[in-house]
Amino acid sequence: MRQPTFAALSLLLVAPSLVAAVPHDSTSTSTSTSTRSPSYDPDSTAAHDTTTPHTPPSPWRRLSEAIIRRIGSLPHENHLQKSMLALATGPSSRAPGKQWVAHYGGDVVLRFKMQTADEARALSQAAATLFLDVWEFNEDWADIRLAKDVLPSLLGLLPRSLHASYEPLMQDAALVQAIFDTYPSSSASPSHNTNRFSPNLRPSPHHANGHPFFQDYQPLSVIDPWMSLMSSMFTTHVRKINIGISYEGRDIPALRVGVHPTNKDEPTKPRKTVLITAGLHAREWISTSTVNYLAWSVINAYGKDREITHLLEKFDFVFVPTLNPDGYVYTWETDRLWRKNRQPTSLRFCHGIDLDRSFPYQWNGDQMGSNPCSESFAGDAPFEGVESQRFADWARNETESNNVEFVGLLDLHSYSQQILYPYSYSCHDEPPSLEDLEELGLGLAKAIRISRKGHTYKVTSACEGNVAFANKEKTVLPRIESSGGSALDFFYHELRVKYSYQIKLRDTGNYGFLLPKEEIIPTGEEMLDAVLYLGRFMLGEVGWARRRSRSRWSAPDRGTGDFDEAEQVAIEL
Repeated sequence: MRQPTFAALSLLLVAPSLVAAVPHDSTSTSTSTSTRSPSYDPDSTAAHDTTTPHTPPSPWRRLSEAIIRRIGSLPHENHLQKSMLALATGPSSRAPGKQWVAHYGGDVVLRFKMQTADEARALSQAAATLFLDVWEFNEDWADIRLAKDVLPSLLGLLPRSLHASYEPLMQDAALVQAIFDTYPSSSASPSHNTNRFSPNLRPSPHHANGHPFFQDYQPLSVIDPWMSLMSSMFTTHVRKINIGISYEGRDIPALRVGVHPTNKDEPTKPRKTVLITAGLHAREWISTSTVNYLAWSVINAYGKDREITHLLEKFDFVFVPTLNPDGYVYTWETDRLWRKNRQPTSLRFCHGIDLDRSFPYQWNGDQMGSNPCSESFAGDAPFEGVESQRFADWARNETESNNVEFVGLLDLHSYSQQILYPYSYSCHDEPPSLEDLEELGLGLAKAIRISRKGHTYKVTSACEGNVAFANKEKTVLPRIESSGGSALDFFYHELRVKYSYQIKLRDTGNYGFLLPKEEIIPTGEEMLDAVLYLGRFMLGEVGWARRRSRSRWSAPDRGTGDFDEAEQVAIEL
C-alpha cells in the first residue's frame, strides 16, 4: 500500500479515539429530549440556524477537515493516465487543453421551443433516430446536445416551423470550459477563487462555506472514505451501510443517520425512515454533492440543533450519494456527460441502461427507449439494470426483515428546479394521496424559496413536469423519451412510500448538468430547509394536521355563520 494512502487510512482508524480524547462542548454531546425548550417554535428560521460567527471550530471539526484535506490530496492511483481528472491538472492554467477540445469542442446544446403536437412528435422521432442526448424537457422547452455537424441532419427531420425555434445554450469553447470547470482545481494551480478545495488552503471555521469537502465536486474515491469518516466519528447516530453491489463490483454506500431507543426491548413499531438518494444518472453531480451536504449538516447538528435532534429521535434518514457508482466513476475518468450505468447491452458498442427507467412498475422499455444506444434505454426487461434491482431488493428487505417503514423519498436529480410527485408513467392516472402530495410539495417549494438565497421550484406531477403542452390548453404533446419504470413510481406504488418526490435541482438551463461548483453549498442550503420542512410536516407541526389541531375544527352547521371561518382554516396554506 502506498504511504499516503496508509497515512489517510490510519487517520480514519484512529479518528474515534482522537475525538474521545479531545474536549467537547456540552451542547454537542447532549442527546436528551429534555434540552428542547418548551417554547421552541419549529417554524422559526432561527430554530435551526446553528451559525456561530465568532466561535472557534470544535476539535472534531478540525480533525475532520484535516483528514478530508489529506484524503482529497491523494493521487488517483489506478487511472491517472486515462482519467479526465488528470487532464485538469495541467502546469499553470485553468484553461482546458487539446484533449478536452477534441472530446467536446464540436458539440452544441440547443433549446427547442415546441408549440404543436406535430413539432413535439417530429423532435421526439428525430432524437431517437439520430441517438441524440436529450438533456432536459418540460412544458416550455427541450434541451438537446448534439455534434454540430449533425445539426443539418436534425433540421432535415424537423418541420420548418422548428428551424427558427431553437437557440444555442452552450457551444464550442463555452461548453468545453463549462465541462472543465466542474472538475477540481489543481492544488498546484489554484484559481482566483481562494475557497476552492486544496490541501494548502485553510477553510473558514465559522460555517459550511469554509468546509473543504464542499468547495468542489468530489470523486467516489474521496466520497467513500469521507462517509467512513462520518461513521467512525459520530458513532452515536451514524452508521455506514451498503445498499448493494454495482455491475462492475463497486459498493453502493449509504449513511443511516438516526437515534434509536436505548432500552433493550425490541421496538414494537417499525422505525420510520426517510430515503434521500442521488446519482441514478451519473452526470448529475450536483445531486450527489447535495446528498453529501444534507448528510453532513444533519450529522453535525445532532445534539446542537433542537429541531434536527428531535427529527433524528423520531426518524432515520438514509443518505445515498450515488446509486450508480460505475457511471459516476466513468464521468470522472472518461466522459463527464455519461448518463447510464456501465452494463453491457445486446449491442457491443453501446453500453449502459437508464437506471431510472429500469424499475418494474409500469415499465415500458419495450415501447420506448428500446434501442441500447439510446440515452434512455430501459433494458430488455424490467430490473435488467443491476443497480436498480439491488436498490429495490435492499429496500424490500428493510421493510420485511428489519422493522423499517419508509415514509418519505427524496430522489434528487438535475436540472430544471422542479418538485415532482407521482406518477411519471401517466399524465392521466392520479395517485391516491394526490392532495397530500400537492400540499407537501408546495410546502417544500416555499421552504426553498424563502431560504437563504433560495430559488423558485415548480411543483407538478412527474409526467407533467416532463412533457410539453400545446399552447394554454394543456393538451399533452408526445414525450421526448420514455416515462415508465421510474424509481419514483416504484417506491410510491410498490413500497407504499406515501411522500415520494423526485426533485430536480438547479439550474434552469444556463449550465444544465454543468452547474458551477460555487453552487454546491447554496443548493445544499435550500435543500436542507426543504428536508426540515418535510420533517415538520411528517410530525404534524405544519400543514393541514397542525391547522386542524390549532383550530379544533369540526363540521360546521351550514345554518350558522361559522362556515366561512372554518372553510378559511381548511384552505389556508
